[in-house]
Amino acid sequence: MLDNASHRFDVATRVTPGDSRWQGHTSEDYWAFVGPFGGCTAATMLRAIMNHPQRAGDPTAVTVNYCAPVAQGSFDLDVRLVKANRSSQHWCVEMTQGDGEVSTLATAVFAERRPSWSHQQAAYPGATAFEETLPFVLPIAAPWIKQYDFRFVEGEPKRGGTAASVETFTKQWISDRVPRKLDALSLVAMSDAFFARIFHAKRELVPFGTVSLTTYLHAGAADLEAEDTTRVLGVADARTFHRSYGDQHGELWSQNGRLLATTTQITYFKA
Repeated sequence: MLDNASHRFDVATRVTPGDSRWQGHTSEDYWAFVGPFGGCTAATMLRAIMNHPQRAGDPTAVTVNYCAPVAQGSFDLDVRLVKANRSSQHWCVEMTQGDGEVSTLATAVFAERRPSWSHQQAAYPGATAFEETLPFVLPIAAPWIKQYDFRFVEGEPKRGGTAASVETFTKQWISDRVPRKLDALSLVAMSDAFFARIFHAKRELVPFGTVSLTTYLHAGAADLEAEDTTRVLGVADARTFHRSYGDQHGELWSQNGRLLATTTQITYFKA
């Protein structure tokens, strides 16, 4: 297994502190059809906060609004601590390019996780083991998809034909193609790694984009270190598609049955 620091994901999400702004650069390895993979962008912005000298605690909530297309090349990050108290911090990150207009806006809540009563209400969805599930292979895929190992237990994407009903539920294993130990950054990226629900519903590729993504992390750094894993079991579904917008909600589980993160997003589509 590669050390995280030299992994393609960590190279793609690398940020450099500056006098007033941080800098980063898009990665060809994590390019989608018309811009960077949204999960990689989200992880990059989260990394800027995690590397900030004023940061305290672990991320518990991250929201990313994709305001405009991100062009290939360098970008600036304005990282600001908006409010802090004894147990939590509220951060804002703005990504700008060229003329200085904001292309992506992120907010995040960090918190000191203290010992408390604990109970997991959600039930582990269960699945065939990662090793016993066949990898999903696309003949033609965007570069970012090639950076992950997708193994569908239920709801593998289908193209063409006539379906008796609209199906949008999937259950799948997600792992970096080159194994990488799971941390908050990879959890946030993987929360956006589900294929668009509209692709499953329509059984075809249509113009699509994530407008806003929110991920709640239910495991801190110590919890993820104890899990010591490189993969998650993900489940995702949709509730509605209406007037060019649709939703997506998902869960990311450890193979030990621990709920690591929940996520929801609103997406634009043209169909």
